[in-house]
Amino acid sequence: MGQWCPRYCHDLDMDAMKKYMCLICGWIYDEEKGWPEDGIVPGTRWEDVPSSWICPECGAGKEDFEMVEI
Repeated sequence: MGQWCPRYCHDLDMDAMKKYMCLICGWIYDEEKGWPEDGIVPGTRWEDVPSSWICPECGAGKEDFEMVEI
């Protein structure tokens, strides 16, 4: 049997959502939660976050984030 995907699942990619941490201040971007304050909807993968996006806590760029396992 295949994996169950809830009705709201718009992405058939069954990879777990990941978290990325700012190496400057420690703020965490959670793909599952997104960052609606900047228009990044829940479920937005890190690679789909605009390259111009900056850390809401310290202003660091995407290049200053690293994937973390929590």
